[in-house]
Amino acid sequence: MEILFYRYNSICEPDILQVFTDFGITVHTEELEMHNKQATPRECAQKVSDWILKRPLVFVFSINFFPAVSYTCEKLRVPYVCWSVDSPVPELFSNALKNTYNRVFLFDKAQYDFFSPVNPACIYYLPLAANVKRWEKIVLDMTEEDYAAYGADVSFVGSLYTEKCRYDRLALSPHTRGFVDGLTEAQLKVFGCNFIPESLTEEVIREIAEADPAFYQSEDVYADMSRYLVAHQYIGMKLAAVERERTLNRLSERFAVTLYTRSDASRLPKVHCKGGVSTLTEMPKVFQASRINLNITMRPIETGLSLRVWDILGCGGFLLTNYQAEIPDYFEIGRDLEAYESMEELEGKVHYYLTHDEERVEIAINGYEKVAKYHTYETRLAQMIKILTDTMKIG
Repeated sequence: MEILFYRYNSICEPDILQVFTDFGITVHTEELEMHNKQATPRECAQKVSDWILKRPLVFVFSINFFPAVSYTCEKLRVPYVCWSVDSPVPELFSNALKNTYNRVFLFDKAQYDFFSPVNPACIYYLPLAANVKRWEKIVLDMTEEDYAAYGADVSFVGSLYTEKCRYDRLALSPHTRGFVDGLTEAQLKVFGCNFIPESLTEEVIREIAEADPAFYQSEDVYADMSRYLVAHQYIGMKLAAVERERTLNRLSERFAVTLYTRSDASRLPKVHCKGGVSTLTEMPKVFQASRINLNITMRPIETGLSLRVWDILGCGGFLLTNYQAEIPDYFEIGRDLEAYESMEELEGKVHYYLTHDEERVEIAINGYEKVAKYHTYETRLAQMIKILTDTMKIG
């Protein structure tokens, strides 16, 4: 079996490529967008069609949805398989989502519920996973020096989203600023439910969209995506920036908090900032050595579990995360991981688990064992291939 992997340098691409290879699949890679972020849809289509015409490909695969790849596969009658790992993904509004040769896998149930009616026979729900084998190799080789260097009471690895927040750079009226500020403050008090999209007025949507010359535009769409983009790409990023800054500052008033980020951390005076870490070599050491690993899911991921959740648990780290509606589908809170639904509950659980080492270690072990048994890339890609085999007669 031969497939084409259309790559753009997503952090999970190497793991998926390795598992496909371990399954005995011959994987060819097209790396146009790894080296040229300005590549046009025409260039993408040409590259993919060249591969299809010269190789007996069973399917073309990518992380996230590329309309140009979908259209090319539809024209040449080759299955196009993609797995969403982000939210929002504006490209899912393309008419290409309706193509019959698509097999689109979405990791967030809310995302799935939103988009699946567009092409119900070709869109599926599939949560993310961890490459436990990769993390084991690094964790088992950790030295005392590694534990000393990467150890911390409370660690957070990730962007602060300040540099990604386009909303802050817009010239908006005081009315719209006040409306969004009030909506943001209300949403910050509620976990497990995102009411931003339904709360936006047409006036606010129009003003934000018109204020940004780079607002995502496409004539190839099956529905107006302005509400979705304003809620998730603009206000959602703003929410992430505010929530992460406030959470880390609040915890740092009582606890030793270490932050690994390439964002500007100047507004976090009591947080110990160490800069960025390598995803593949250093990040697992942080997860393993830290007593508590904090996860703060950005609100555009409405119900699903981000890649960070799976990676922390797959490294044998203790995870304390904001509550997400899909957590109980895969884990038992208090046994495999911990979750919070308010700042007060977060502070209380940080204090509790910093003073109850045995319980914390037992939970970390339980979480690791569950991920290693049920939630690896081998498991997920086997599920994916079974769906492909059943629905497209490949194999």
